[in-house]
Amino acid sequence: MSEDCTNDQCSSCLADCDSRREPAPEDRHCAPTPEDPESFLAKPHSLSRIGKVIGVVSGKGGVGKSLVTGLLASAMKRRGQGVGLMDADITGPSIPRLFGLGQRAKMDEFGLYPVKSRSGVDVMSINLLIENETDPVIWRGPVIGGMVKQFWTDVIWAGADYLFIDLPPGTGDVPLTLFQSIKLDGLVIVTSPQELVTMIVEKAVNMARMMKVPVLGLVENFSYFKCPDCGREVDVFGRSRLAETAARFGIPASARLPLDPQFAERCDAGRVDDIEGPWLDDVLSLLERIPAKSAEVED
Repeated sequence: MSEDCTNDQCSSCLADCDSRREPAPEDRHCAPTPEDPESFLAKPHSLSRIGKVIGVVSGKGGVGKSLVTGLLASAMKRRGQGVGLMDADITGPSIPRLFGLGQRAKMDEFGLYPVKSRSGVDVMSINLLIENETDPVIWRGPVIGGMVKQFWTDVIWAGADYLFIDLPPGTGDVPLTLFQSIKLDGLVIVTSPQELVTMIVEKAVNMARMMKVPVLGLVENFSYFKCPDCGREVDVFGRSRLAETAARFGIPASARLPLDPQFAERCDAGRVDDIEGPWLDDVLSLLERIPAKSAEVED
């Protein structure tokens, strides 16, 4: 935090102050630690043009994290931005299915190329590299972490004004490797209304703070069911705790997603980019206000 800073919530601040800059080589430790999260930052592929990097996380599985990632990417593409989507959930990849992608990613002497979705989102996932999408990935944590890192260093993300990263749930090896390898501009946390999940959100927030990554948005999935006849909103899974949770952790943007059968139908059909609505507008607008970085290629 800089001396002139008036914001005591570093976890949700957009400023690029000394607290978030990469340390000088002489100040680095010999191994990455939560107190020195940028020690082992990796450079992206030399042909990549990457703007803002946004991670999408959840404290547990099954809350719709991949759905939210797909919706954010599709909506940002409709706003005229170049969008990339990295599926970092190696053992449970679902992004290709959401976008209806069945082809294999291509590689040449320059690097690995993402597969472009019907709406123009560039996607990379382990399921775009293996022979059959149902083949299990039975790897240990360090190997999985290395694969995720390669999605950053070996994939050519050309013209990605926004790169969304769908992380595996929890706070284990892979999220830690990604936080230490890639400088994220912010995180969006996905949750659901239950009290237990709200408690798990705190774990994700605390990890983000330890790694000095700002939490910019909180999305509550399965928040309500809207009756198609009368329009009444019913809290199927209990009262929403979104506003109080966002206020408690100083998260500046929040959104509620309904429990809608059309979501499942379109995702199962590989058409997540056909789902349109105003639910995530506040989060998207905040992401657009993140200060732009230089898009020049690093040597």
